[in-house]
Amino acid sequence: GPKRRMREPWRNMPGLCARKGNDRMKKKVLVIHGPNINLVGEREPGIYGKESFESINEEIRAYAEKLGFECEIYQSNCEGEIIDKLQAVRHEVDGIVANMGAYTHYSIAIRDAIAGIRLPCIEVHLSNIHSREEFRAAFGRSYL
Repeated sequence: GPKRRMREPWRNMPGLCARKGNDRMKKKVLVIHGPNINLVGEREPGIYGKESFESINEEIRAYAEKLGFECEIYQSNCEGEIIDKLQAVRHEVDGIVANMGAYTHYSIAIRDAIAGIRLPCIEVHLSNIHSREEFRAAFGRSYL
C-alpha cells in the first residue's frame, strides 16, 4: 500500500509552535477527522494503506508530544457533530488540524465554522487528492 509520511502541520501555524524552555502551558491542538476516516486500514487499502486508524492516531499523539503539544483527536461521520466540536473547543485549543475527507470539497458549513472560531487551522489529507477520482475534481478546490 501507499506509504504515509508524517508531515509537520503545526510548523505552518504562526504563533503555535512550542518553544523549548518555555514556561507557558503546552499549546493544545485538535486533530479532527471527518467521515469514513475511522475505517482507514480496512477501506480502500490501495488508496489509504493498511495502517489502522488507531495506529495513525497513536503516531499523531507521539509526534505532537515530541513537539511539545497536547493533542486531542476527534472523529465523526456527521457534519453537524464536527461543527459542534469545533465550536465547543474554540476556547480550549490553540489550533486545529483538519482531516475532513470528502467534506473538504463540499462542506461550506464546516468552512464557516472554522472561520467563525478564528483559530489557526491547517488542512491535511491521508491520500493525494490531486490523483483521486475525476468526480472529486468536479467539486473543485477545498472550501476549508
